[in-house]
Amino acid sequence: MKPRIAIPVPTSNNPEYNTRSWAQYAEAVNRAGGDPVQIPLDSSPRATADLINTCQGVLLPGSPADVNPHKYGHEPIPECNPADPARENVDELLIQDAHNLYKPLLTICFGTQSLNVWRGGTLVQDLAPVPVNHSAGRTVAVAHSVAVPPESTLGGMLSREEAPDQRGFLRLPINSSHHQAIGIPGDGLRVVGRSTEDGVVEAVEGGQDQQNPGAHFVLGVQWHPERTYEISPASRAIFARLISEATSWAPRAIRTSVVQES
Repeated sequence: MKPRIAIPVPTSNNPEYNTRSWAQYAEAVNRAGGDPVQIPLDSSPRATADLINTCQGVLLPGSPADVNPHKYGHEPIPECNPADPARENVDELLIQDAHNLYKPLLTICFGTQSLNVWRGGTLVQDLAPVPVNHSAGRTVAVAHSVAVPPESTLGGMLSREEAPDQRGFLRLPINSSHHQAIGIPGDGLRVVGRSTEDGVVEAVEGGQDQQNPGAHFVLGVQWHPERTYEISPASRAIFARLISEATSWAPRAIRTSVVQES
């Protein structure tokens, strides 16, 4: 059977964005061999938990919203977009489930920021437009490059043809559609991707069990591999790894963690 991948509806207030965006994530999961499962934002916590329990992996997608800055101890600035509490609540349920049960977790753009805040990290509320336009948008296939350590989990997914080795780092060309980024990485998250031009954090990974390194697959990227699935081997490799991890996932002892307050 195909592994079921939980993907929340991106927003609670933008049906057009949801229809267009969610379909791209679902298509990438489908093509990689998984079964995408839509997680509504308007169900009860119990109904949401019951649906999540049927899934073997989690994908947190992008969103036009921004994570509530009060959750990482900052006051909102004018450039910060309104928060989406319903999306944040569902993200927290999904991250908690993935953390407790070691389910593979892939986060993209807003999803990566959501993960970082849940782990106790902070965000840069608005990126300067130069030297890199990180808000290039969904029509730009390559906005800039990311430097990735070859020994990282992400680095192991990349081909040297697409991401050549330069000065000890793999240089991966990516798209870009975000105006925020990780400031201080959250607990247990390792930075494994930075913009080659301005050093903005573009990828993190973590979730490793100290007694069993590599036991938990957690990867967060700021770019949108679902949009370049057709043209980028790296994008296909990211989704293939999520599905591979979900296929081999099996329930194990629950580890405890403090649930973040909404």
